[in-house]
Amino acid sequence: MRLLLVEDDADLRETIARALELAGHRTDAVAAGEAADLALHGGGYDLVVLDLGLPDLDGLDLLRRVRGRRDATPILILTARDAIDDRIAGLRAGADDYLVKPFALGELEARIEAIRRRLSGTVVRLVNGPLEFDPETRRAFVEGQPIDLSLRETDMLEALIGRVGEVVQKAKLAQQMSNWDREVATNSIEVYVSRLRRKLAANAVRIRTIHGLGYLMEHHRNG
Repeated sequence: MRLLLVEDDADLRETIARALELAGHRTDAVAAGEAADLALHGGGYDLVVLDLGLPDLDGLDLLRRVRGRRDATPILILTARDAIDDRIAGLRAGADDYLVKPFALGELEARIEAIRRRLSGTVVRLVNGPLEFDPETRRAFVEGQPIDLSLRETDMLEALIGRVGEVVQKAKLAQQMSNWDREVATNSIEVYVSRLRRKLAANAVRIRTIHGLGYLMEHHRNG
């Protein structure tokens, strides 16, 4: 996907852009609303990640301007404005999703993917034997029954079930699970893996440690 990132904080803009590029998205980044509007006039973007607190033009005003000219480019608001009224205003102005800072980079990537699936008309659950994960709602099920996972455990499960049978490096897991204001240390990954293992063990879904590399969720086998 080709993305436009609109964020005035230079450090955060660089971090998000790098993460999106690593996730396989071609990403252009700008720091102001008018620059974003100019870029959108050129067209060709699959999705916009939009901050609201911009220095020249409020993000909501930009959103209304874009929708006012019947530009249907999907827009995901990414902002520190966490009041319910702010969320309602953003969605009513035409945003496709609303994510509050601080956030996990993995969740941002998952929401972008969910928007893409909705637009394409496909919502696909990730399945490994009795275990299912819905990337859109970020809920996990075993034999159709929901299982209780923390945010970090959910991040961990999403990363592993999306690559069943493959090794996922520790550093990649740490990156996906990190918030902007709270970094997940690589050595703490073992703790989250251990907790997730305990919750999946009864259902014979195994997570193997590949020493020196990372972790691998095995393909489930009946019997």
